[in-house]
Amino acid sequence: MDLNLRHVRAFVSVVQAGSFTRAAALLNLSQPALTVQIQRLEETLAARLLDRTSRTVAPTRLGRELLPVFQRVLRDLDAVVIDTRDLAARRHGVVRVATLPSFAASALAEAIAQFRSEHPRVTFLIKDAIAQRVLDLVRNEDVDLGIVGGDVGDPELSVLYRTSDVLHVIYPRGHPIGALPKVTVDVLAEYPLILMDPATSVRAVVDLAFVGAGRLPTIACEATYMMTAVGMVRAGLGLTILPGSAREIHAEPELRSRLIDDPQFVRSVCLIKKAGRTLPAAAEAFCGTLTGLIVGSPA
Repeated sequence: MDLNLRHVRAFVSVVQAGSFTRAAALLNLSQPALTVQIQRLEETLAARLLDRTSRTVAPTRLGRELLPVFQRVLRDLDAVVIDTRDLAARRHGVVRVATLPSFAASALAEAIAQFRSEHPRVTFLIKDAIAQRVLDLVRNEDVDLGIVGGDVGDPELSVLYRTSDVLHVIYPRGHPIGALPKVTVDVLAEYPLILMDPATSVRAVVDLAFVGAGRLPTIACEATYMMTAVGMVRAGLGLTILPGSAREIHAEPELRSRLIDDPQFVRSVCLIKKAGRTLPAAAEAFCGTLTGLIVGSPA
């Protein structure tokens, strides 16, 4: 049994209006066309729903019982249509983003603030994680978008935008490295280093740079989060290497940073999504805002 929603709406309109004439005008139908729709609904249900005389129309007992059910169905359907149109128009929705911690507190936060000033009913779910976790979240469709470091060659992922982030060495104020004319791999190899976790994109860049120079770093500690590495530098455990976009660099007034004079210390940063999947309208719109701020972030 297939109920036609137009027939259901016709029945509800007649009962609410108390008249075929008024209901036909509300639905922009002729009275004969409205009568046919009611008849078709009754044929589908194999039951009479309206008692009609020359002057009055009233629902039968079954019609009275079905009226609130039909009204609820129509309200729910209308709500779905309105919500879908709002989503398509980007008036509301949820944008889910997995991101490197270095971007979560900088370019991403600024992009969200800018986007929500124009789309206040759009909300965001942010998962800040190391590179491998970001890739997994996008691949498994737990998020719509990912901001990840390093080149992305996974066929299950599509790169929407690519930029770069130059790495800096972080050191205590007054440290000898601050007085050198330039910082190279050879210089860095002379000091104990606090390096990021091997699963992070920053660590991958650092390891490749040292290998390419034929040197080995002196690792004092490893940290998963940049703020932890900054704290270790503050405690005098060594120097660390972080991306120039990281807000953590400026969190400690007693620490300094400077560019590493080696083109190998550059991290690719990619905005990605699951390959072959259509982004929700709000997420697609947010991409434009986000890429505009990423390109302007420190490199």
